[in-house]
This record gives sequence, C-alpha cells and structure tokens, in this order.
Amino acid sequence: MKAIWFFAVSCLIVGSVVGQYDPNCDGKTVIVHLFEWKWSDIAAECERFLGPAGYCGFQVSPPTEHVILPDNNPPQPWWQRYQPVSYILHSRSGNPDEFAEMVRRCNAVGVRTYVDAVINHMSGLGRLGVSYAGSPYDGDALDFPGVPYSAEHFTPKDMCPSYDGNVNNYGDPNNVRNCYLVGLTDLYGALDYVRESVAGYLNSLVAIGVAGIRIDAAKHMWPLDIAAITSRVNTLPTEHGFPPNSKFFVYSEVIDRNDGAVRVDEYYDVGLVTEFRYCMKLAWGINDYGQLGGLIDYGWGMARDDRAFVFVDNHDNQRGHGGAGDVITHKTPREYKQAVSYMLAHPYGFTQVMSSYYFDNSDVGPPHNEDYSAADVIIKPDGSCDGGWVCEHRWNPIAKMVRFRNAVAGTAMENYWNNGGAVSFSRGNKGFFAMAKGGSMTETLVTGLPAGTYCNIIDDCATSITVGSDGKALVQINNYEEPIFAACVGCETGPVPTATAGTARPTTPTTPKTTVYVPTVPCVGPGCSITTTTTARPPNGNRTVIFIQKQTNPGQDMFIRGGIDHTVRPGCVEDASTSPCAIPIQIASLGTTAHYAKYDAWAVGDTRLDWYGTQVGQGSYTGQPASGTPLAWTSNKPSEAGYQELNAWGDHYWMVEMDMDCSQTEQGWFEVKAFLTNSGSGWETDVVQSACTGNGAGTPPYISPSNHMGRCGFINVFTFSAKVCQIIAFD
Repeated sequence: MKAIWFFAVSCLIVGSVVGQYDPNCDGKTVIVHLFEWKWSDIAAECERFLGPAGYCGFQVSPPTEHVILPDNNPPQPWWQRYQPVSYILHSRSGNPDEFAEMVRRCNAVGVRTYVDAVINHMSGLGRLGVSYAGSPYDGDALDFPGVPYSAEHFTPKDMCPSYDGNVNNYGDPNNVRNCYLVGLTDLYGALDYVRESVAGYLNSLVAIGVAGIRIDAAKHMWPLDIAAITSRVNTLPTEHGFPPNSKFFVYSEVIDRNDGAVRVDEYYDVGLVTEFRYCMKLAWGINDYGQLGGLIDYGWGMARDDRAFVFVDNHDNQRGHGGAGDVITHKTPREYKQAVSYMLAHPYGFTQVMSSYYFDNSDVGPPHNEDYSAADVIIKPDGSCDGGWVCEHRWNPIAKMVRFRNAVAGTAMENYWNNGGAVSFSRGNKGFFAMAKGGSMTETLVTGLPAGTYCNIIDDCATSITVGSDGKALVQINNYEEPIFAACVGCETGPVPTATAGTARPTTPTTPKTTVYVPTVPCVGPGCSITTTTTARPPNGNRTVIFIQKQTNPGQDMFIRGGIDHTVRPGCVEDASTSPCAIPIQIASLGTTAHYAKYDAWAVGDTRLDWYGTQVGQGSYTGQPASGTPLAWTSNKPSEAGYQELNAWGDHYWMVEMDMDCSQTEQGWFEVKAFLTNSGSGWETDVVQSACTGNGAGTPPYISPSNHMGRCGFINVFTFSAKVCQIIAFD
C-alpha cells in the first residue's frame, strides 16, 4: 500500500494558471524557516509565538522519508533530509499524524505551512537501506519502491553532456539540468509518470492544509517540467481556512549570482524565485552603510520586486554552501539584527527570517535525542531558546519588525537619507525606520508620517519622536546592541510581540466604556427588542474582553463558562445568582447589525460568569437557549460583518465584552473555558496555561489544572484547546 499512498488524494480541481504567487495568509508578509524543528514543537510555536507576533507562516525541513546515515562523520548530517527515498511524511521531525496535527493547529491560529519540497532528485548514489516508514531504497540501482520509482524514471545518461554524469559546468544549462547534482539521482521530469508522482505528493500536502512549497534545487529542473507538475496541483481546501479557489504558493530555489547560464527570470511564470544576490549585497551594506542605497540593482540581474523571495541568510549559505562566504549570520548577532531589520523595513520582495541551531561543523545535524530524532526546542522564561537552538525569529528587533512590515505593506520607500553612518526612510505615510551603525544618532529627518507622536516599537515605546506639520522629527538613537528606531501608524495599539516574558502591571485598568445592555423585554430572536443606555458603571465594574480563537463549522456557536473553581473558593453552589464562585458581569454591546443578533439575544439576563450554563431568565434565540455567556464571531477586516476594532489578529476570534466586578475575582484573576454548541458541540480540551505574552501579562495567584486564566480589566486572548495566551492593557 505504500506505493500508492499519496495517490489517494482526489485530483478533481486543478489550477488553470501556472504562476502561484500568493502566500495565502491575509496580507501578512514574513515567513520563518524553522530549520530541523520537529512537528510538535512547531505546532506549539504557532500558538504561543508565531501567531501573536504576526508571522505569515513557516517553512519546514523536507518532511518525507529520507536516507539515514548513522556512520557519516558527523552522524546523520542535516543534508540527509535532502535525499528522499519516498514521499511518505515520516522523517526525524515526526510521523504523518504529527505532521498533519501541526498543520491543523497552525492553520487554526492563522499561521501557514510551507514545505521544502525535494522533487529534483531522490537519494545519492551509493545509498542503501530502509527508512523511517519501512521503505527500502537502493540509489545505485535507482530503485525506490516507496514511490515507486525505478531506473526508467531517472534522466537518461546520454542526455547529460558531462564526462562523469554529474553537474560540473554551470555555463551549460543542459549540464545543469540533465546531470546528477553532487551524485544525487536525477528524476526525469519530462515523463508524465514522474510529473504525476510528484504532483500526487504535492496534492497530499494540499489535502492536509499545507499552503505552499519551496522547490529545492529548482535551478536543476527545467522550468517547463516544474510548470507541468504545479499545474496538476489542486486548489487549497476551504475546510482548512483558505478562501475558495486559492492556489498554493510556490517559490523556487535558483542560485543566480551572475555566475552561470541559468537565470532567475526563467522561473517567473512558476512563482517567486530566491534572490541570493540580495544576501550578499545586504551584507556589504551592513558592513558599509554607504552601500545600502544601492541594495537593489536590476541592471545586475536581480529579480524583479514582485518575483523576489529574499532573506539575509538561509540554511545553505550560512554554512558556506550555495554562494556563501559573504553573508551575515546569527554568529554576529549585532550585525544580524541590523541586517534583518533593514530587510523587513525595506519594501523589496517577499521575506523569510531564519531560525537556526548552533553549529561548529557545517555538516552537523540538529540538537538530537539518543536516536538522532530532533530534540525539544527549549523556551526559557525570558522567551529565548536553549538546548542548542538559536531562534533568531524570537530576537527582539526581528519579532518587532515583523509587525512593522505587516503594518506598512503596500507602501513605497520614500524620504531616503544616508550619511554613511546612519540611514533612514519612510514607508509611505504609514511607517518610519532609522538605524545607526555605531549605536547612536541625533538627526532631524523627514519621516513621511502625519503630525503626531510615535513611539519606537523596538524598545517597547521607551523612546519616541514628535512629528511636526512639515513631517520632520528629531530622531535620537542610543542603543549599541539594537541601534534601530521603527514607528508605524497604529503599531502602538494592541500587542507588540517580544521575546521576553510579560511583566506584571497594576491591577487597576483604564476607564472602559459605559454603554451597557438594559433589556426592556425578554429577547427571543432577530426581531427582539433591546435598548441601550449610558449609565454610571458599578463601583467595582471594569471593562474586560475575552477572545477565543477557533475556526468553527457553519452553524456552531461559542459560549464561555467560568468564574472561580469550587476547589479554590468554599461554599459554591449551582445557583449563579448566589454562588461565590460566579462573578458578576454586565455584557456590553458589540454593534447593532444583524450579525450580533444571537449574541444580543443570549446576553439578556446573563448577569454572572458561571459554570452552570443557562441562567434563570437568560434570553434565547429563536427557541435555542444559551449555553453560558455568549461570544460573537469577529474579524479584524473592516469589510467583514464581524469587524471589531479590538481584534488585531484576524478572522475566527470569538469575542465578548463585559463589565466585570473585579472585587469578586481572585486578586484580579478568574478561570474560563469555551463551550461549542450544535454540530461537534462540547467543551474545549483541558489546558494548563503557559505564561502569557502581552503588556498586561502577570502572575495569577494560582494555576488552574484545566482552564484558561483570565485577568479582570484587560483584553484576554486565548486559543481553543491551547495553552497559549495574551493579556493586553486597554489604551
């Protein structure tokens, strides 16, 4: 059955256009390469960091069965993963079920998966053995029964013009594309069988919810062969949160440094193309700021802006492969932070951030367990990584600049200024960026921003600029390790991701809204009568918001139940009106449109956050009773019916806003759990909440063994059945 495993995917819907340029992540513009991470760690990272930080998605190391080289020196090098033996999703990062669960969990929080797809070749010559899922392989015999491939599926030797059958003349495209790359068995991409086999593998990824691929060694494939393969790939499934008719994203690895016959522009019709000259030129610029002004040079052959896929370094060139020796890596952190920050501020191309592990030997594999499976990525209390993992994507300026790039997307670079020791520019009227090579600067500069005060998101608003009516501001930087200033319109609101744990804040929040529901008659449906009035809030009332992120099925509704656990507070009873475990609330309006009809109806008579379901006298909707405190589906898109200004993240964030009596909580904290009704109804799974991020994060007086811990008077952001959380102070 292994031989036909990946053909089980239906091929009913095939893209009619070859080029596939959209990363499918709602306008977010940065992905991270989580090099050699295992699937369970990636799933957790999506929920606890990538989603909140605004990353579009992540690239995984090749997920397919690969050769196992225990006798290599060092054993099991990183590059063994680039020698596949089948298309079964079983590698040292995990098995097929773990891979599918990772994709599901990450899609649920709006973070997309991109697979490093090795489809130019199979294993190297001389490789013989059995891999993780039991697939045998014999490179010399060109025998890979796990697909199956045999000798007739590999490029005929007489098509290779080199004397030894290997790629050794980059001035000849026939040598580059028809010969064996460093002895790797070259698939004959002109064969329909090979094209269908590779497309079957890609369709198996699409069915799971993968959003796109990097094509490894695309330079060694004929562009028409790639087009023939990708044209067979299905559109992305709507059940994984993709809009109808979405195509999967493609970016091709083409190492073009003006040193061979193969050029990046040959691959424009397939998707984006890696621009390796960018790494080199950016490294020159960080070394000599005067060269930053000439970063993009189309006369030099660099890929056009809408086709360029760019990065400061990648897994190859940080190790001296793929045109390296002149790139900046994590080994020089100060320069690396500047390089990545400049890349994320600059409008050119689509960007990728690297997330590495430490190495001295360029062949060594990742931190590993005794069986050489990938070791856990350890997250320390300050948010940095341990256990041999670098986690550049968590470094403070890099994570902050992801937010900046998302905020200024679609704007041009303007007001460029460079004195050789410092540089600045604006992004339209949405953002301003400055950087000082020596660590300090004081200059009056044109910012492009509307008049007002803007804080530096890099230092958590410890410094700011005041922009006058002429668009100018006095810009001061005094930070040797992170000499960067970045401000953008709207970036001061909502969570600004950091790599460090949240700090406690005062428990007295800012004054909230005072518009509350006052029911005139019981509400029973869309035509119900609800009036609002502005009243003085209760003496102990504090504006509290709860978001639960969950992509639900059509017809499902979400409620929360909560309060204080009966084991924490004595004397609790199953009567919300008298139980000391129930917390007094007054639900606030989210809007007057029909979108909120259910929320409005179920809000009537709901006066307690409690564990007991429907309160006596609580409203119903067309005969359907409430199942707790109601939440409404919301979005961050103004065009959506459920748009809410407080939603800074995306679709599928269910929300309730209320006045809560903080004096009835436990030192400002309470427990909460989500409950789904209708199809697939039930409680979310138990969670033991991790330390929250956000500028309102603090330390609860106790840890619940099964529920989210919320903070009264703050914006609380949770994910259904996940321990990740954010707590944010109101402006």
